[in-house]
Amino acid sequence: MTDSFIQLNTGQNTNINECAQLQVTIKCKSAPSALDVSCFMVNEAGKVPSDDYFVFYNQEADPHNSVRLQQIKEWQSTFVLDTHILRQASVEKCVFTATLDAGHTFADVRTCQAVIQAGSQQITYEITQATAETALIFIEIYKYRDGFKVRAIGRGFFGGLKPLAESFGVEIESNDASEAEQALLTAQAEVAAASSQTAVPVADPIPSLPPLNLTKIDLLKHKVTLSLQKKKVEPIQARVAVVFDASGSMYHLYRKGIVQEAFERILAIASAFDDNGELDVWFFAKDFLRAPSVTAKDFENYIERTYKLGSKGGTNNEPPVMQDVIHKYTIEEPNVKIPTYIIFFSDGGVSQKGKIKRLITESSTKNLFWQFVGLGRANYGVLENLDEMEGRFIDNANFFALDDISKISDEELYDRLLNEFPGWIKEARAKGILA
Repeated sequence: MTDSFIQLNTGQNTNINECAQLQVTIKCKSAPSALDVSCFMVNEAGKVPSDDYFVFYNQEADPHNSVRLQQIKEWQSTFVLDTHILRQASVEKCVFTATLDAGHTFADVRTCQAVIQAGSQQITYEITQATAETALIFIEIYKYRDGFKVRAIGRGFFGGLKPLAESFGVEIESNDASEAEQALLTAQAEVAAASSQTAVPVADPIPSLPPLNLTKIDLLKHKVTLSLQKKKVEPIQARVAVVFDASGSMYHLYRKGIVQEAFERILAIASAFDDNGELDVWFFAKDFLRAPSVTAKDFENYIERTYKLGSKGGTNNEPPVMQDVIHKYTIEEPNVKIPTYIIFFSDGGVSQKGKIKRLITESSTKNLFWQFVGLGRANYGVLENLDEMEGRFIDNANFFALDDISKISDEELYDRLLNEFPGWIKEARAKGILA
């Protein structure tokens, strides 16, 4: 039997053909930021039974694999539902939602749609009246008799993550992330009211649930993944290191918390690349400090706790810290199977051209890639001429400068940081640097 195409209006519902597998696609034609999609699998009371029933970019399936986030793109994501397993699950409905990054609203999104594919049946719902909402509930798929139905919801929210998540009995660690950024958890409020036609009496009160602790690093990690997807790059496994200039001219950036912010943004790359999410950290001025490695579990106030301002101070002296980085990854902890990505921040005053050039050249046969980032308008010396550096086995370094790192968006920063590293990995494998 073929039902061809069904177009829903807001508030309408329809039966879904019996089918072993459903596809639900949430998409738009254009948006000011990526659509961060989620599925809340809720019970009779409109609550997720546990955090495990929240399917999103960082948890791509529920415990029974009845709902899987199969494909994630910037403006289109697809879920696959196994109806046989879902019939047995301790949930009554699956609610599909999307949010935008901080500072953006759905007024600037074109052609928001939910498309359900059930064999030959295609059901489409387009949201046409979105305004300044930062989160939208698109549709819900719910159990009905021996099958399933879909309802077009089209409800938006303005209030950020906290009140929305509380409607499920889940919470997010606030940390320093804005509510709009945290809206990656997406919105689903007042679901019970919207679905009163299918409500089932609650037999027992729902117990209080533990918080869902998505940190700021989890949110940034997703943006790293999106940057790679935009470049059509497969997921990367790599060791990640960051080296911070700690000379006297950097003092104000430490005091204002800008270095801590930069650290958090780099830690998200390590969380995405490293098998245990660990970031190795160095500070340098005249001398250098190899600091304790860190994961997302212990990122808060890391810079303040780890580096005491003025303990190194003085002028820039890059070669000693570069030598220590090379020694760690080639002598102490060699691993030719995976690349090492070194992000090196400097605010200028780079003077030891010969030594720096020699270290970069010598390390070009190793599984090390140097990404130098200039902070402000300054003299970066040899770093500005990396593309012209001869004598290397492979081009193993890149440089770009930022006028103000605190004002560049996460998306732009990750796009620039990940501009050359993926290409280097491919060439390094071809030349036998990576096993």
